[in-house]
Amino acid sequence: MRRSHTTDARKLFKEGQFVFMPSAYDAIGGRLIEQTGFPAAYVGGFVTGGSRCCTEPLLSLQEQVQVAGDVAKATRIPTFADGGAGFGEPLHTMRCVREFIFADVAGIHIEDQLYPKRAHYHKYVAHAVPRDEFQAKIDYACRAREELDPDFIIIARSDTCRFEGLEEAITRINMAADVGADMGLVFPRNDEELKLAPKQSKIPLVYVLSAGNRDGRPMPTTKELQEMGYVAAIDATSSLLAAFTAMRRAYKELHNTGRVSFMSVDENVEARQAVEDLIGLDDYYEIEEQTVEKKKWGKR
Repeated sequence: MRRSHTTDARKLFKEGQFVFMPSAYDAIGGRLIEQTGFPAAYVGGFVTGGSRCCTEPLLSLQEQVQVAGDVAKATRIPTFADGGAGFGEPLHTMRCVREFIFADVAGIHIEDQLYPKRAHYHKYVAHAVPRDEFQAKIDYACRAREELDPDFIIIARSDTCRFEGLEEAITRINMAADVGADMGLVFPRNDEELKLAPKQSKIPLVYVLSAGNRDGRPMPTTKELQEMGYVAAIDATSSLLAAFTAMRRAYKELHNTGRVSFMSVDENVEARQAVEDLIGLDDYYEIEEQTVEKKKWGKR
């Protein structure tokens, strides 16, 4: 019997476990995260948008829900997702929460960016909505949560620290806490803000680690984050960057030589077997041998 992902997620945080969430943009990535031993997976806007050759600001609600749902349904660990700016106003945000709940996702973060988001978001240009609008959006997101699944986790995210400072970002997070947000997420610009943020927030904070970031944001270790009081960390980009780098190398070699030389014959066999094991191909064989392939294999 499969347990609720939201219940499992609540339990993780209640037990005080630091939750490290690598990003995935497809089901096999999510399952590999689970197999590796991580307690949760994360589907971010950057990796979803990049994998679809558009960009996060151009993603629709259904595209992000589809990817997050694929990961959630392929794994037994909780999956968290980037809910963007709630894909609209408070009414739209309520639907956003419902759709992620229906997709078996354990929680989402909702930010104070303007919707629709602009591509300049990737240049770290924050188009923040007024405080009261952000608070209303979180308020109604929490109302939708209470209607369907009180264990679903709402993380309030503010991007304002990048331009308006930590005080503004934490003020917004605390306003979100007042209307029911479970956790907060901000983007400290330096080590001092990184240490201050958990002390000033009314609710536990999640930190985003973005390999390849170009704004000089701190990249602390998980141990350092724990010691500062953070309860979770998201690795937002490593999966896509690593996969892209490996595939680019492979495609170049295929184009130039017709084969991939950086993997030996044995390594290819091992990798293929690992993929088949990860998707449970032996279980499929077993079912077919007991049914449609029975004549060939005999009864078992």
